[in-house]
Amino acid sequence: MLQAYGTICVVTTIYLVQHGDKERMPGDPGLTELGKGQAAVTARWLQKTGLHALYSSPLRRARETAEPIGRATGLAIQVDSRLRERLNWDGPQTFDAFLADWDRSAKNRDLVPGNGESSRSAGERLRVFLAGLAGARGPVAAVSHGGLTTDLLRTLLGDDGLPTRLMDEGIPSCAITTLDDLRVISIADTGHLS
Repeated sequence: MLQAYGTICVVTTIYLVQHGDKERMPGDPGLTELGKGQAAVTARWLQKTGLHALYSSPLRRARETAEPIGRATGLAIQVDSRLRERLNWDGPQTFDAFLADWDRSAKNRDLVPGNGESSRSAGERLRVFLAGLAGARGPVAAVSHGGLTTDLLRTLLGDDGLPTRLMDEGIPSCAITTLDDLRVISIADTGHLS
């Protein structure tokens, strides 16, 4: 806790966890064996942080990443749709068409693809969710998606505040972005996976 002018200000540390490596298929894919291993290692690391709450996107790859965290920490997973990805390859379109939609909507943050939402809207959705955790007993972990985390970081820091590799390569599997309330402490850290 921080002391400020005679009042106590509680800062909530939030670990925003990218889901593990996922199966390459449309719809709602789960984790690969590699992804399950990444999730287990991430769970062991987060167990040492003293988590007080655990949230997850409703998508299978995020829930499968959150499950070992829940087992390691004894916390129930609170599924929240505000942690879902803004655009998901659902199968009726080709993968190349999906990637083209993703690229267009990443370049134009206000573009709303046919089966998703804009980058700006998604970043704001996650910002509002995390702002609601500010001052809560922490730390907390929220398992989400790389595109959504990038949208949040673009909202909080602007494009110039992001490492170039994130725009080019995305958030690595099981990377952890750490925030104190809405102040970014670290971006897409994978040191716990070593």
